Amino acid sequence: MEDTAYTYIVECGDGTFYTGWTNQLEERMRCHNQGKGAKYTRARLPVRLVYYEVFATRQEAMKREYAVKQLKRKDKLKLFEHMPEEVRRECSRIMESVRLDTKDETT
Repeated sequence: MEDTAYTYIVECGDGTFYTGWTNQLEERMRCHNQGKGAKYTRARLPVRLVYYEVFATRQEAMKREYAVKQLKRKDKLKLFEHMPEEVRRECSRIMESVRLDTKDETT
């Protein structure tokens, strides 16, 4: 049985969105903000987690990633509007954890 997988959207430093999938959401946010993530995000730091969905398998997450990447920006913004409050809070918690970890590495 596979681990939990996530489809996620980050907002890049230039205001664009990047969509990806991962099995370790918090670790992936660290990688992105350390410039070790996707080529697209490396040139657009920092990134901020703004949305995610949870799936039972990586195949489901990858399928959803593809579907989300096909959405227009306005449709992605609609996803954010209807996001459950617990997901919004978890995005904030993850980014605070990543921020603290990154701060520790530079001191």
